[in-house]
Amino acid sequence: MPILLFRLNGVPDDEAEEVRALLDAHHIDFYETQAGRWGISVAAIWLRDEDAHHEEEARRLIDDYQEQRSRQARADYAARRERGHGETLVDRFLRDPLRLLAYAAIILAILYFTLAPFLHWR
Repeated sequence: MPILLFRLNGVPDDEAEEVRALLDAHHIDFYETQAGRWGISVAAIWLRDEDAHHEEEARRLIDDYQEQRSRQARADYAARRERGHGETLVDRFLRDPLRLLAYAAIILAILYFTLAPFLHWR
């Protein structure tokens, strides 16, 4: 039975490409599945049945890669914040005010419908 190595749903293209290159560099045979037209299938990198003996090595490689990528992302974020270039809520609002207003309206509607039965309006 194939072994799921790495889910691709929500993964940036550069990260997926680096994982593919990492597996190729270590001669680990894999294949990919796509999410499909409506995005309901599993987009992932799978290890073939006959290469199940490479599972531990592949998982270790991917885990090490993700740890290194995480450290790099945290360092980049800290460097941006030091320079004063970190994105704030105000920056997001100015970039896309309609999205923030729509989210606020949805949150208020959910709160209203959740709390309305318990409130006695007179």
